[in-house]
Amino acid sequence: MRAAARVDVRTKDLLRRIRPGEIAVIAHENLDGVSSEALAAAGARAVVNACDSITGRYPNRGPEILHRAGIPLIDKVGPGIMRQVADGDELCIEGGAVSKDGAPIATGRVLSEEQIRERREAGCENLRVELGRFAVNTLERVADEGDLIFESLALAPVQTPIRGRQAVVITRGEGHREDLETIRTYINEVRPVLIGVDGGADAILELGWKPDIVVGDMDSASDDALRAAGEILVHAYPHGRAPGRKRVERLGVPYTCIRAHGTSEDLALNLAYDKGADLIVAVGTHTSLVDFLDKGRGGMASTFLSRLKIGDRLVDARGVSRLYRGGVTARQLGALILAGCMTAAVIVAFSPFVQGFIRFVGVRIEFFFSRLWRLIAG
Repeated sequence: MRAAARVDVRTKDLLRRIRPGEIAVIAHENLDGVSSEALAAAGARAVVNACDSITGRYPNRGPEILHRAGIPLIDKVGPGIMRQVADGDELCIEGGAVSKDGAPIATGRVLSEEQIRERREAGCENLRVELGRFAVNTLERVADEGDLIFESLALAPVQTPIRGRQAVVITRGEGHREDLETIRTYINEVRPVLIGVDGGADAILELGWKPDIVVGDMDSASDDALRAAGEILVHAYPHGRAPGRKRVERLGVPYTCIRAHGTSEDLALNLAYDKGADLIVAVGTHTSLVDFLDKGRGGMASTFLSRLKIGDRLVDARGVSRLYRGGVTARQLGALILAGCMTAAVIVAFSPFVQGFIRFVGVRIEFFFSRLWRLIAG
């Protein structure tokens, strides 16, 4: 296999630049499902990972998603490749060997389905240990982040009207595109406030809408999504650091900084709540232990407190696309056609008007052919 390379130590940044048919060269330990879905959607031809894509610490789904998409994953080739390859370099991959300009530069393992399954099983067995650590960390941080329940964002400078409306908060979580597509009719009919959390803004744009608000560090939202947004809220942490400020200033788009505890996802949910949304629908949010480990979080204090605060005003739409897969089957279509034919037969059998019409048509046809025969015979 030969193709141009796209290289970045941050998979998020690479995803904004990769083109269909290119080889993604990354350094991503325990490759997560969201990144793998995005690599597949971007049309990556292969993925070369400098790190261990699945260590067995927990059952991350990234390698499995790439395997199902038919994208080869050359794993654990070593950090040197990040220095030896630049964007646009042509790479040749043969088995687990990677070469450039005819010279070998790295060797790794091509993860098979069996190897991925074994590693995931090991991760499942270790999950209890990770859960214990995670729970302890969460409880320790609840005291520090407890203000999240009592601090209100009602006075935050937001221009978009939210009070009395419904809101949909879209996060770039696994399966978020499918779930958003599933509630398309609801969005078209209700016209809720669409709040994109970083890359979630692009999911809104891809389905033909525009994000009313984009919240976050601005590290995974595209330039197009930020320019299309009605309003941009840069997440500033309590000590004042706002990682996304430089990017929006470089784009030249107006923005507002909002200080808040927790993640940008927590900020978006709390903002919708404190601004008076009647109902908050969360799409693609992170709720499971694997989600948080994928994100590199050791605890979920802020998320736990946010959901405790919002209560029954929050509806989690994650996985709703798998709840029921609608559509008309061939059997249902055949039954519908049969029912229509039976209905037509009943109408013909019992309707004097239809019977008279058929007799009239029959007489006209008989008259036409009799005249035609006389003309031919004469």
